[in-house]
Amino acid sequence: MKRNKKERQQLLTDTIKENPFVTDEELAEKFLVSVQTIRLDRLELSIPELRERIKHVAEKRFEDEVRSLPIEEIIGEIIDIELDKTAISIFDVKEEHVFKRNQIARGHHMFAQANSLAVAVINDELALTAKANIQFTRPVRLNERVIAKAKVLTIDKGSGRTIVEVNSFVNNELVFKGEFDMFRKK
Repeated sequence: MKRNKKERQQLLTDTIKENPFVTDEELAEKFLVSVQTIRLDRLELSIPELRERIKHVAEKRFEDEVRSLPIEEIIGEIIDIELDKTAISIFDVKEEHVFKRNQIARGHHMFAQANSLAVAVINDELALTAKANIQFTRPVRLNERVIAKAKVLTIDKGSGRTIVEVNSFVNNELVFKGEFDMFRKK
């Protein structure tokens, strides 16, 4: 059954509120219209595309969970976190992250993603990097997606130290590994 534009747009808004992860293709199929019609409706209603909706939901969720630094100070997008256990973030390498002459990502961006993830995984208001042992295992290039995985290895409440291992991958290939000795409140 075809609906008029106003009715379709109201149902579209309700559907996306209910499930922000629904794709334009799924919406087009549900409302028996083209994907382009759905995109135009979203544009008219100021509803962001799927990627932005996912990012917004993740930021809202992790805003309350991450204690050691504001969510906007994390390099990359956190997609999963369990405080004092594990965390995962994604970092897309863009023009501003690479050397112009060879399109290779600058090392400080890779380190920043890993280090900020090591800070974020700490379940404390204060978390500082005391020492880091890092290794770059292959160059990362423009337009590659880096997935960093942090794992808390040990927590020593007496000394206020936590050891966090971070491994970063591009297409399941290790590109960076680091062990971060983190200071936290005693």
